[in-house]
Amino acid sequence: MSQPILPRRALIGGLASAGTLGLAGCSGDPPTYGSLLRMGDNLTWRAHRLLFGRGLAREYDKSEITSIVAIGTTDPANAMEPAFDPDQGDAYDRLRHGAFADWRLEVAGSVARPGFYSLADLQRLPARTQVTKHTCEEGWSAIAQWTGTPLGLLLKASGVKPTARFVNLHAYDMLVETIDIVDAFHPQTILAYAMNGRDLPVQHGAPLRARVETQLGYKSLKFLRRIVVTDRFEDPGKRGDIQNGWSWYAGI
Repeated sequence: MSQPILPRRALIGGLASAGTLGLAGCSGDPPTYGSLLRMGDNLTWRAHRLLFGRGLAREYDKSEITSIVAIGTTDPANAMEPAFDPDQGDAYDRLRHGAFADWRLEVAGSVARPGFYSLADLQRLPARTQVTKHTCEEGWSAIAQWTGTPLGLLLKASGVKPTARFVNLHAYDMLVETIDIVDAFHPQTILAYAMNGRDLPVQHGAPLRARVETQLGYKSLKFLRRIVVTDRFEDPGKRGDIQNGWSWYAGI
């Protein structure tokens, strides 16, 4: 069931912990490469951490659900997709034809208990259902219901280390999204395996996608295959946001 809805807090007291203040200006922050725009990204990130903390994004009634288009990669096995990778595309195709029975999500990096989780493993964990607005960077928005495992719960089960600061999400189309540890433990950040009461469809990221409700839609990466926790920011290069001209932090 959904958690009670609270307004975004404009108080430092709403931060996840006092340690969050250490995010600002630490070594290992996302690189700016001397770009004023990238410096602005980091300034926005730090300002959001100080002003909003763990305030929740608005949740809606089921009666407010709208149609939602699928953009970007809609099938990692399709060689015509811009982000197609032959190896991962073939792997995804085999898994899809097996109804994802052999699919596993890897959790690695700065955790005490790295491992692999099947869809059934994730579904045995406590779930969260939320009706939220997907706000696209291209100017459109839509409301949908998502059900899944809170990412923070999975990280706790994996023994996330105290030094962890970032979480890298890897997809079958080889795209990578990075969020900080605060967003990873945000109660509305989930690994969704259901949409509008049904199994997550392929075009929306089956069998598992991220929902990062406090950031723009492109941070909610589809087709998840691997999660890597790191102590420092790791720039994924052309597979990530910064070198493709996008903000690595897109808080809303």
